[in-house]
Formats: sequence, structure tokens, C-alpha cells
Amino acid sequence: MNRTAFRFGFSDLNLNVSHIEKVIGYEKGENQALVTGMIGEALLEAEKICEIKAEYVIWQGISFNNEEKSLQVNGIDFNIGKIVWSQLKKSESVAVFLCTAGEKISDLSRKYMYKKDFLKGYIYDIAGSEIVEAAADIMQEKLSVAVGNENKSVTNRFSPGYCGWNVSEQHKLFRLIPENFCGIKLTGSALMDPIKSVSGVIGIGHNVKFRPYTCNICDDKNCIYRKFKNA
Repeated sequence: MNRTAFRFGFSDLNLNVSHIEKVIGYEKGENQALVTGMIGEALLEAEKICEIKAEYVIWQGISFNNEEKSLQVNGIDFNIGKIVWSQLKKSESVAVFLCTAGEKISDLSRKYMYKKDFLKGYIYDIAGSEIVEAAADIMQEKLSVAVGNENKSVTNRFSPGYCGWNVSEQHKLFRLIPENFCGIKLTGSALMDPIKSVSGVIGIGHNVKFRPYTCNICDDKNCIYRKFKNA
């Protein structure tokens, strides 16, 4: 098991006001200055308070069950479902990863929600989600470069709770990573703490592919990123 850890500065993420506007589906209008100002304020605050970290471990000796559409890693069976299985099935190993934006940005979102400033609370919530996803993008690119030295490629990353993979399998996933990995803990209901964290697996191998956009293979109709990524 090889463990690799990263810390990222906010400037590494390449996030800006325009990006957040697209994610929240904001259409410019009479409140443009207000919304743009709130987003800018949220990003400036995030730069000060976010503790952005990512880690992954690479597991060799994996196997797939074609009939059950499952993945076995270190003796643990994951019922990943046909969608994730179809993308990972040619992998020779997998990277199990965690990324987090830290707890403070979620604290701010809850604070504004409690004060009934729902727009600002929502903006901070979305900003936290985008920060952790951007960190995961950078982590994945670094993994891709590392395995590229062995002429291998990576798949997209897949997380419990998406594409038919039950979120309860977070508990199995956390058995494959060291305790306090990335400072993230798992609740009994399989939610991560800090909230603005992501986990999952990335396939690695000579015959796997990374697909720029995978919304067309996913059956999650409620994902907020579906419309944005297919725009």
C-alpha cells in the first residue's frame, strides 16, 4: 500500500466568481452586483480559512466479479454496480482517495443559514463543494502523471453514493485507508466529517481510459453538476 498526501493552496484551484455563478445556475440580471459580490466575498474568505488536503493509497491485486458487477480490494467486496464496474473493469490496481476543504467553510454556511441569510449560506455551501472537487481534480492529475511514468492511465474517479454505488459502502472504503486519513472521519450513517470532503476510487492500468465527461453514463438525475457539465 503506497500512500501519497498533498496540501493545496487556494490559488492552486483556479476557482473564480464566474465558475461559481455557472454552478449555481445564476443568470445575470438586476441583482448581478449583489450575487457577484457575495460570491467574491465567499471565495476571499475561503482562501483564508480552508485547509485543503488530499491523499490516496494504491492497492494492487484487485479482482472483478463479472456476474455480480463487483470489485474486490484486499479481500473486501464492493458492490459497485454496473455503471462503475463498466468503467473500472480493465483496471490492474485502484487508488482509494480522500479530499477535503476542511470544516470551516461548512461552519460559515450553517452560520448564515441559521441567520436566515439563505442565499449567502447557499453560496458558501456551493463554494465548499467546488473547492473540494477542484482539489480532487488536481490530486487525480498528479496521480495520472505518476502512473504515466509506468505507461499506465487512470479512469475517472467514482464515489459511493453516485452512479448506483450505495453510499453505505463508505464504511468498507474507509477500511482500506489509514485512520485519520486526511483528517476525515466517518459517521455511522456513512457521512464524512468535515462535510466538504469526497472519497472514492480511481482505476489504474494499461488499458483504462479517462473520459472528460461521464454524465451520460450516470443515472443520477438529481446531480447538480449534470446540467453544468453537459453545457
